[in-house]
Amino acid sequence: MKNISRVAFAAALMAGAAGLAVSPPAIAQKKKEQKGGAPALKLSKDVQNAAAAAQAAIAAKDFATAATQLTTAQAAAKTDDDRYIVAALQLQSEAVKIQDARAANQQMNEAGLKAPLEALIANPKTPAVDVAKYNYQLGIMAANAKDSAGAINYFQRAQQLGYNDPNLPLQMVKLKMDAGDVAGGAAELEKAIDAQTAAGQKPSEDLYKYAIAQTNKKRMGPQTANWIKKWVVAYPTSKNWRDGIVTYGMTQQSAVTLDKGQKVDLYRLMRSAKALADQYDYETYAQWTYDLGLPYETKTVLNEGKAAGKIPASSASANDLMRVANQAIASEGSLAPVEAKAKAGANGRIALNTGDAYLGMGNWAKAIELYKVAMTKGGVDADVVNTHMGIALANSGDKAGAKAAFAAVKTAPRTDIASLWTVYLDNPPTA
Repeated sequence: MKNISRVAFAAALMAGAAGLAVSPPAIAQKKKEQKGGAPALKLSKDVQNAAAAAQAAIAAKDFATAATQLTTAQAAAKTDDDRYIVAALQLQSEAVKIQDARAANQQMNEAGLKAPLEALIANPKTPAVDVAKYNYQLGIMAANAKDSAGAINYFQRAQQLGYNDPNLPLQMVKLKMDAGDVAGGAAELEKAIDAQTAAGQKPSEDLYKYAIAQTNKKRMGPQTANWIKKWVVAYPTSKNWRDGIVTYGMTQQSAVTLDKGQKVDLYRLMRSAKALADQYDYETYAQWTYDLGLPYETKTVLNEGKAAGKIPASSASANDLMRVANQAIASEGSLAPVEAKAKAGANGRIALNTGDAYLGMGNWAKAIELYKVAMTKGGVDADVVNTHMGIALANSGDKAGAKAAFAAVKTAPRTDIASLWTVYLDNPPTA
């Protein structure tokens, strides 16, 4: 989103004044509006003569004479009609100068446009369509002068008056973002995207990335999470799923700060979405599951990474991690005795841990069974249990059950983790 373009700026301005005919007989006699939207004018004699001379001078590119005649007309102006013609010709003169400068590849000076534009906006003789357009042009000038607040005001007036430019909504977004109103800019962007979608257009992927970057820069975690979800719904690739998850909660610059268990649940999402990208992803995921006491999952992830060609056979860290994971698995032995103990326990903590062990093994049915025991017995974090229950149900193919479990998660940041899983169920990667 760069500076607002000045292309065709002068031509657009001149369109509102180009239909003016200021020869004294024509002005004196017209009662109806002229073609092109310019109003019928009844001018005082002194203004008529000076305005006609000024228009002839503008046509001849004699801007010094035009300025002198317009100064005379301005001094003689007594009515709104008089003041309208003076401002319109001042605008035309400045616009022609800008066109000539552009044609000669010279630097353009837009400062002279402001006064006549403001005068025309304030004049009741100016057609409503031109008032809207002139507000828009002043908005462009303010935006290019880095006056975001002023530009927003002008653009809002233009919108209220019915000005319809396809770039205006995105210009408003950038201005609000640049002025520090990230929430306001994001709201404008959401409206712009909704409008494009309603019109049968596919919004650019860059719009979602822009909103994610801007909200994340301000540490607006929930808003960033929502934009990530919108992005992967619109562009559900494995890479986007990974990038979105990493942006949400996997680095120091992420939208939210997560603990290791919460990050592992996001790694599980990346694994299900086939979005684990490289050796770092696989080995970090494996290390964290080992740290959480889940050696079966550690071993499975390492084997998948090697099979995918992401973990080289020579990786010392992976080989050492595999060694200690196998040792832990051998020490644990069968889970059957622990399962029985979990079901007889006074609370659900052993059942939760045993369910997590089964989850790591890929035994979804047993994991779901133990999570239900944990919920029945209580004494556990219900949001953790429901998150893990949803993951097991999702991997077992029970989409409806998984959504119900994820919907039962009530506290942030797990609500966002559960929501990302739910979005994944409906929008799995397409590539």
